[in-house]
Amino acid sequence: MACVPRWTMTDSCEVLVVGAGLAGLQCARELQAAGREVRVWEAADDVGGRIRTEHRDGFLVDRGFQVLNPAYPAVRRWVDVGALDMQPFGAGLGVRRDDGLAVLAHPLREPQLIAGTFGSGLAKPREVAALLRWAAPAIVRSWGQYDDGGRRTAVPVRDVTLRQAMDDARLAGGLRRVVERFFAGVLLEDDGSTSNDFARLLLRTFAFGVPGLPRLGMQALPRQLAAALATPVRTGTAVDSIRREGGSMLVRAAGAELRAEQVVVAMDPASAESLALGIDGGGATGSGVPAMKGVLTHWFAASEPPTRLNLLCVDARERPGGPLVNTAVVSNAAPGYAPAGRHLVQTSALFGPGRPVPGDDAVRRHAAEIYGADAAGWELVARHEVPNALPVQPPPLGSPQPAEISPGLFACGDHRATASIQGALESGHLAAQAVLRPDFG
Repeated sequence: MACVPRWTMTDSCEVLVVGAGLAGLQCARELQAAGREVRVWEAADDVGGRIRTEHRDGFLVDRGFQVLNPAYPAVRRWVDVGALDMQPFGAGLGVRRDDGLAVLAHPLREPQLIAGTFGSGLAKPREVAALLRWAAPAIVRSWGQYDDGGRRTAVPVRDVTLRQAMDDARLAGGLRRVVERFFAGVLLEDDGSTSNDFARLLLRTFAFGVPGLPRLGMQALPRQLAAALATPVRTGTAVDSIRREGGSMLVRAAGAELRAEQVVVAMDPASAESLALGIDGGGATGSGVPAMKGVLTHWFAASEPPTRLNLLCVDARERPGGPLVNTAVVSNAAPGYAPAGRHLVQTSALFGPGRPVPGDDAVRRHAAEIYGADAAGWELVARHEVPNALPVQPPPLGSPQPAEISPGLFACGDHRATASIQGALESGHLAAQAVLRPDFG
């Protein structure tokens, strides 16, 4: 983390970005590339927002299990994926059934697993046909294109919830449970309430790209974006207030004050709304505060891996044996996450109001059951409760929220586009375009 100077009362810049998550960093990079004098303030002690990587006893653990999919259009456009030294997972799923752990794999990317896939009993012709009815639009429809105003140019005719869409496709049986359990971990919900079009767009990225983990952890992604900035991000600087004064914006934080011509608020939705309410006599960000979904992640050290699969694993039994939505032996895919001779197992469970918080033993027991292994010797490395991991994404899936809130004030974040890394980068890009628009209009 870079050490940056403290500024005086007379400091000023053209644009201040408040928040150094993916959206804020992407916005700042584009503004800098366009010749704007831009600075970034971040309340936390490092960049990344919700993407954080910790070092624990020789292990790397991300705060909330996340992966980077290089098939995201925004990642292909703005991220140097090669420099991240990606460690990919296998293209498929480990699926716990009553009779053991089966495998469903991408037939083109994992040909060595084809026999196991067709021998799993999960690929019944009627269920596969229903799955294809539901999934086919994801193959032919791109993520979505936007015009210069950020409006989606290819809006689906009708969007419903994921559950309704699978019902309409008559998807049932074991394959339905696999899809539901997989998306429960991706979307952090188990009621099928997410936009079906959003779910299918995510499915498209899994079909055309293989997610993985950077060698130095997921936080390597925001750190790459931050490294491109001429002025280092000022961390540990929580903004207290923003107000208009003399045709510009006066931004105050503990021990710092800055005058900026324009301000981009790139914070979590609740914080952004609270800060914006103090500007213009009560104006707000315009999008409201969406509900947020949480996740509980555990990271366990093991002397032997419970499976050699480098796949995400789910419990697709009619009666799951515990609270987990997924688990993976991360070190099978990303050896750099564990020291030599050790192995790292992650587990994820849904977390939030109205849900009982599972204990460490219940989590360990369910993971062992999924793998069909003995977890008695597993050691807890880290446990993370992440209450605000993802914003809800109900139907219909529409265009991103306008970035300009009022003259000189802008906002960005995945809650204003789509609940994903794609959405965060995309929203930052649209905010930068909005800031720069007077220059080209």
